[in-house]
Amino acid sequence: MTELEGRLHIGVDVGGTFTDLVVTIDGENRPTLHKLPSTPERPDRAIIDGIREALAARGLAAAEVSHLAHGTTVGTNALIQRRGGKVALVTSEGFRDLLEIGRQTRPRVYDIHLDHPKPLVERALRLEVTERRLADGTVHRSLDEERLRELAEVILREEVDCVVVCFLHSYAYPDHERRAVRILSDALPDSIRIIASSSVYPEFREFERLSTAVLNGALLTTMGAYLDRLTGEVSGLGIRAEPKISQSAGGLMSVEMARRFPVRASLSGPAAGVLGAARRAATAGYRDVITLDMGGTSADVSLLRDARPTEVQERTLAGFPLRLPALDVNAVGAGGGSIAWIDQDGLLKVGPRSAGAAPGPACYAAGGTEATVTDANVVLGRLNDTALLDGQMPIDRSLARAAVEALAGALDLGTEETALGIIRVAGATMVKAIRSISVERGHNPAGFALFVYGGAGPLHAVDVARELEIGTVIVPPNPGILCADGALASGLRNDFVRTVLQPLDPGAIPAVNAARQAIAAEAAAWFESEGVPGSRRSLEWSADLRYLGQNYEIQVPWRGQALDREAIGALAGAFHAAHEQQYGFASEVETIQLVSVKVKSEATLPAPPIPRLEPGPAAAPAGEREAVFERGRRRPSPVYRRGDLAPGQTIDGPAIVEQLDTTVIVFPGDRMRVDPWGNLVISLGED
Repeated sequence: MTELEGRLHIGVDVGGTFTDLVVTIDGENRPTLHKLPSTPERPDRAIIDGIREALAARGLAAAEVSHLAHGTTVGTNALIQRRGGKVALVTSEGFRDLLEIGRQTRPRVYDIHLDHPKPLVERALRLEVTERRLADGTVHRSLDEERLRELAEVILREEVDCVVVCFLHSYAYPDHERRAVRILSDALPDSIRIIASSSVYPEFREFERLSTAVLNGALLTTMGAYLDRLTGEVSGLGIRAEPKISQSAGGLMSVEMARRFPVRASLSGPAAGVLGAARRAATAGYRDVITLDMGGTSADVSLLRDARPTEVQERTLAGFPLRLPALDVNAVGAGGGSIAWIDQDGLLKVGPRSAGAAPGPACYAAGGTEATVTDANVVLGRLNDTALLDGQMPIDRSLARAAVEALAGALDLGTEETALGIIRVAGATMVKAIRSISVERGHNPAGFALFVYGGAGPLHAVDVARELEIGTVIVPPNPGILCADGALASGLRNDFVRTVLQPLDPGAIPAVNAARQAIAAEAAAWFESEGVPGSRRSLEWSADLRYLGQNYEIQVPWRGQALDREAIGALAGAFHAAHEQQYGFASEVETIQLVSVKVKSEATLPAPPIPRLEPGPAAAPAGEREAVFERGRRRPSPVYRRGDLAPGQTIDGPAIVEQLDTTVIVFPGDRMRVDPWGNLVISLGED
């Protein structure tokens, strides 16, 4: 983690519609923001163009960049579009179809037509080898090394990019997997990557570990090529700092780690936004918040208690199970570019299909003809009907109106009524997503503030908050680039795990402490490999616990050192409380099982401070336009420039606040104030 001399720090977030950049300068209180259309076929092109343009706009030199961090959707998109590398699987005899059988559950219980996605490894490339270790580590059948060498010849003929090796119980006893990797590596050319499932994330549950390893293998080629291009182009600009890549679990990783574990970056953009929101909300005094990130393609929501994001240990990626730590972000297809359409039942639907960056919404005049959420906002006067991005992107109001009118005709409704319908349907989708991470998990949304960001988020925040009975909406200074800002303020992170499956009692102390020592040594080795000095290292321990006989665990923090009787009591108490909060009951007479020991290893990096807003006089409106807030009524609404607002200023709705990366709507009856850090805090009035 060698630190370069330089005063510039760049954060980048690549979205489906726009690529956002933030440049901070040491000693300055004003970040430079830049936004340009994404280039989906070559995401790195927009990144490089954006960096070049952002530096040129301020007359800054690339050689002064000391830190470059970015989130990417390259891996996610590759899996969705089935453009990953060709993967072969070597597994225990009798287990070749595990990848397809899975858990024998339907993706949605009541949808008999929806099936699981086709496996990423075709059956002909799922190869079996004789070997078996029992759950206690006993070698039941030795590894057939000769058979492995025969399989290497088959793999070579198939021209695969990667071979994944996954054996039963290798999460605890990886010797057979490691030996198989060595044999295959000796027999196959270096161009074919060989990975063991136990090297990706060694946790029990065979199917999920296998699925995660296969996902990682499928992304090695695609992400490797992308990272090679990106690092080469960044170096070509004259930037000496190596890019750092955001992870799904929050935090950054080196390019080398991203090449080895590309699956960890698959959901990185939304995670960086949540960390940025947590940092800014806590600074402003809000520790219990629900985040809403609405961009051009999707809306992502998350819940923070006491300024800490919630983590999950398993989720799906392109329909496949992914067993890795990740911030709990629920994504739905409701973005500014989401297309409005009429279903077979004659009802209006919005998304998940999106106009994306090309051709984009109809009002962009780039070839799009279908009505989108953005077009509806233009028709209602909520969005500037002349230009966006401070005049850089012209808007054609007539095209937006024509697109919405076509939909209105099919629905036999008025144009503005249809536009309002589009907004409300999109809002209902976001409300449902928030309820799934709050109400369904025992949290009342009314006890939280709604922290909203993304280019389209502030246009819809009040509608969503009012539906959920949330009384406060917070809009940060630059909501369109918060994901880039969050990546820039993150440190390096790596996660380590050992499955132990021991009762939480004194008899488990030796085994559990041995697992702790093993993963502590792994964490120390990682810190050394990244060159992290001791003063910047931190370890955060946790344990996965469940009542004996349960099928799922709850992760609880472990704030002590080695396991002893005191630690057993603390962990048991924390588990009972967490179980009661999540499920509504706890049983102190039941045996608790300690499933896994985990540690989150973090290396802090210098983060730019959150600037306070400079004092100044209250701003006057820069103009006025009529906007529709409720059916059948247009209201004259003053339009303010965000950069003119002063700390402490209050504005009663209706009002519109415009800036480079978003537009903020203040409804009639609501009041907005500007806090010392430049956040717009909207207090909702009576409905």
